[in-house]
Amino acid sequence: MNVQMKNKEFVVEYFNALSGQDKPPQMLRKYIKDEGLIEHIAFFDSVFPKYEVLIDEMTADGNRVVVRARLVGRHEGELGDIKPTYKNVEFPFVVGYEIENNMIISHWLIADQMVLMEQLGAETATA
Repeated sequence: MNVQMKNKEFVVEYFNALSGQDKPPQMLRKYIKDEGLIEHIAFFDSVFPKYEVLIDEMTADGNRVVVRARLVGRHEGELGDIKPTYKNVEFPFVVGYEIENNMIISHWLIADQMVLMEQLGAETATA
């Protein structure tokens, strides 16, 4: 099996391990060396406890994997100035991982925050 397939399988395993579960640091460290990603996941899990991640598309090139996915959860924690609404949300994001020895060593993330804010009923400023 080539490195791209192995890395894609690793990312699927990682998403399955996180999806719909508590995400304690010791579990995250099984997959992640990137402390910024661990902090990011902990924050989102405090806002959307036990959120799920659904993969829509995945590509790989060498040790890099890019995933187009959706976060599905319930807004139960503070998100900036937004108090918990207890609304169910689903919003798209794209994340890229750099993987070495079955560990995520770095990442980048782009999320559709406008879709999230609309679902939470947050007011948006217009120019």
